[in-house]
Amino acid sequence: MYLFQYDFMMRALMGALIIGLAAPALGIYLVQRRLSLIGDGIGHVALTGVGVGLLLNQSPVISAVIVAAIGAVGVELIRERGRTSGDLALALLFYGGIAGGVVLVALSDDASSNSLVQYLFGSLITTSPEDIAVIAVLGAAVIVAMVAFRPALFAVCNDEEYARVSGLPVRALNILMAVTTAVTVTIAMRTVGLLLVSALMVIPVAAAQQVTRGFRTTMAAAMAIGLVAAGVGVVVSAEADTPPGATTVILALAVFVAITVGAAGWRIVRRRAHPPHEVEPPDVVLQEVR
Repeated sequence: MYLFQYDFMMRALMGALIIGLAAPALGIYLVQRRLSLIGDGIGHVALTGVGVGLLLNQSPVISAVIVAAIGAVGVELIRERGRTSGDLALALLFYGGIAGGVVLVALSDDASSNSLVQYLFGSLITTSPEDIAVIAVLGAAVIVAMVAFRPALFAVCNDEEYARVSGLPVRALNILMAVTTAVTVTIAMRTVGLLLVSALMVIPVAAAQQVTRGFRTTMAAAMAIGLVAAGVGVVVSAEADTPPGATTVILALAVFVAITVGAAGWRIVRRRAHPPHEVEPPDVVLQEVR
């Protein structure tokens, strides 16, 4: 724990905790819409934004946010118009983004394998105070938006046509979700990396769904799990000298397995303690007419 006497480790912990809250807050809507893997596609577009930032000697986080947001909105508009299916649009985003990112990073002055790896797999210990400020502001904006618009976003995720008939601005809400997804992916690339960002959006939600029923309680439980996994992941990675992003994801998976096994065991115990009552035979039995 002595490592947390250093400023760079405290910045790493702060960044991880912010992402641990923001990613599941958005991820619950993506899981509800069966778009659990959209973070991967947008993550690859964000890599193009990273390349743009490195090429222009600007902040890669800011440029990644802008490029990823444009790509996410484009995919949403294409999906809405129905000219290209959602999975095909996501595939085009996926491959075009990673190809553009690799080319631009190679052309930049910082061209090296380390420049690419730290964004693909995360590099918390290199987070600057400016990066933390951007992560804090954008992360807070994502959390506030997801909580403030929860009823409307829940309606859109469950039944888009019903939400439209009810008078909700469905297109604006879909674009809001697309932009916040892009923002979350790009700020999380410093924590878990672009290749693992979807895991922090989805796994805490999947774990919370094992023991909760209501949408609000599931959202709160998922955010708590994400917060604990991110915080403990940074501590464990610092002590064990392992990559913080991968360590965080493994811990989140361990929490999911533990909750799933525990919930299954609890259901078995309850069934044994309170066996179902035998159904009494009916007083009248109707014979089949032939």
